[in-house]
Amino acid sequence: MASIYSYKYSNIRKTWFMFIGFFIVIIGLGYAFSYLYGNPSILYFAVIFTSVTSFISYWYSDKIVLKIARAVPVEMKNHPELYRIVENLSITAGLPMPKIYVAPEAALNAFATGRNPKNSVVVVTEGLLQKLNRTELEGVIAHELSHIGNRDMLLGTVAVILVGFISLLSDFFMRSMFWGGNRKRGEGNAYLIIIGLVLSILAPLAATLIRLAISRRRESLADASGALLTRYPEGLANALQKIADDTTPMTRANNTTSHLWLEDPFHDQKKTPLFHKLFMTHPPTEDRIRALREMSV
Repeated sequence: MASIYSYKYSNIRKTWFMFIGFFIVIIGLGYAFSYLYGNPSILYFAVIFTSVTSFISYWYSDKIVLKIARAVPVEMKNHPELYRIVENLSITAGLPMPKIYVAPEAALNAFATGRNPKNSVVVVTEGLLQKLNRTELEGVIAHELSHIGNRDMLLGTVAVILVGFISLLSDFFMRSMFWGGNRKRGEGNAYLIIIGLVLSILAPLAATLIRLAISRRRESLADASGALLTRYPEGLANALQKIADDTTPMTRANNTTSHLWLEDPFHDQKKTPLFHKLFMTHPPTEDRIRALREMSV
């Protein structure tokens, strides 16, 4: 248990480090381009942009992710079995009852989001509800509740927003260099353009590396914590096997949110983008299943 608690507080620290890193990258970009264009207002814009984006990321990132997934809220009368499973496991885990959402996806998957346990959300796909039995569904829900208990979801959800904003801002600056006027003239201008280009290219990469701070270890720990919660590791193992065997593509899958899901939405290697293969955030499914079944022995 001590390792789980230390991991929880480690995630809280990582979230603050992510905000600090975001400030450094954006303000660095703002300074470089304000010097390049001879316009200090660009730096002021970068500072304001960073502050507003960080505020939005902390308070509204979960709502943005739910919109991306097109998830809709669920009540007891709509999905009574799902509601009871979440309620019972939340009581067992000593967590507040999270809100429950369903994403209109035929693929089997789930994720948790929210800034803290009191404002948490569990999302499952329609395909998951249709194709898993009760014990398998309990295993998946226990896994997601473990993410909530370990404070994984704020770190993961904030990363989605920060990576997206950095990429957009970097693209804006890249285009402005080619199409904008009012650039500084003079002997050093070519070097400044090169520096600006390098910064614009490296900023999204730096943002992606920040996102990858959400390591594969969090999935393995959530697997183990979820198995302990249900006292039946085979339930989650069987669910992961069904998810791995399912070839239904996710219509809303993208690299920005892929790390939030229970299983990588690009797990079908034939359809996995090359870029995504280089930056996968989930451990191999067969390793996760093996670890769970070893817990049953």
